[in-house]
Amino acid sequence: MPRPATGQVIERPTRSGVTSYALRFRAGGQRQFLHLGYAPTWTRKRAEEELLNVMADVRRGTWRAPQKAPAPELATEPPTFHAFASEWLAARALDGLKPRTIEHLRWTLTDHLLPHFAGVRVDRITVEAVDRYARAKAAEGRLSNGSVNKTLATLCAVLEVAVEYGHASSNPAKGRRRRLPTSRPERLFLEPDQVEALLVAAAELDAESRTRRRYRRPLLATLAFAGLRVGELLALRWRDVDLAAGRIHVRASKTDAGVRAVDLQLELRDELLAWKAESRNAQASDLVFPTSTGRPDNRNNVRRRVLVRAVERANARIADEGGCEPLPAGLSPHGLRRSFASWLVAEGEDPAYVMQQLGHTDATMTLGLYAKALKSKRRRPHARRAVDTSEWASLATSGVSGATMATARPTA
Repeated sequence: MPRPATGQVIERPTRSGVTSYALRFRAGGQRQFLHLGYAPTWTRKRAEEELLNVMADVRRGTWRAPQKAPAPELATEPPTFHAFASEWLAARALDGLKPRTIEHLRWTLTDHLLPHFAGVRVDRITVEAVDRYARAKAAEGRLSNGSVNKTLATLCAVLEVAVEYGHASSNPAKGRRRRLPTSRPERLFLEPDQVEALLVAAAELDAESRTRRRYRRPLLATLAFAGLRVGELLALRWRDVDLAAGRIHVRASKTDAGVRAVDLQLELRDELLAWKAESRNAQASDLVFPTSTGRPDNRNNVRRRVLVRAVERANARIADEGGCEPLPAGLSPHGLRRSFASWLVAEGEDPAYVMQQLGHTDATMTLGLYAKALKSKRRRPHARRAVDTSEWASLATSGVSGATMATARPTA
């Protein structure tokens, strides 16, 4: 038989001298403690009356322990753009984005957005501030309008999440009116004789190099005659270059379709054989175009230290000696990939084959980007899709010395 409900008033002085009143009693087979309050609001008489009321509820089975009021949420200020963008970037990395994409986002934030918005709270970035940023970046002249718009797209993505989290009421970087006007960029590509001029210039720079690393010419030749993306080029290892079968196996690409086998063109054969013969990193697991310490290089070095310098040297020679049209200003590594594709189209290759060589999945993209025929309408002097396997095998195993191959490297 359960014990009868009993209770008592607890009257205690506090450290400050004020009397505190509470009830102690049994309910539901458990001991309960109910704090009532402090004098003078509560007195002994009032506490005893409350005890009678509580015990009556306990006997009727209607008494319920009071629910604790939830702790009020502390008001917090919205974070600064620097703090929130840092968390946003870390979350994007956890989303599984490719390292190259994360690298681009970090560059956009660090070099462009943070210098303007770092200390500003995300809820205080205004449309006017976004427009002022865009105009300032355009006035610097370092980025094209299209590139400025790409940084605005990153700003918009960060602030959109800030809106979703309740840190801001609206996204001031949203909408086409926040973007700068752009024109469709000219698709640059080279004629075969222009590529020859570029390779001659690269060979001259190789000969003048203090390190004697003659990698510039074979690197540019691989971009021009294999159509690799620069990221694919820098991830290429010697085990991926099958000289016997005449194939380059692209294993590290930004798309699934980019993982492919590219036919090794005749123009590239001697370049790679000679480079492998003299390279200090020629083991199967070694990168084909590493830094001087054997580590992976980066695309900025390829563009600034290799391609830009070779273009400048080539155009200086063309100005003095002629021979072909000057190389276009602003030529990028992707322009050499575009040149390779244009040659394949001009030579009448099947679109499906061109797609496979480039690592595209959409024929419309392939033809839309690269189907402009070259001015001369000429095939390359020795252009041929692939060499017989037996010929490749004989070349790869002929025992030609590195010195002989280096001598045999074409110079013009």
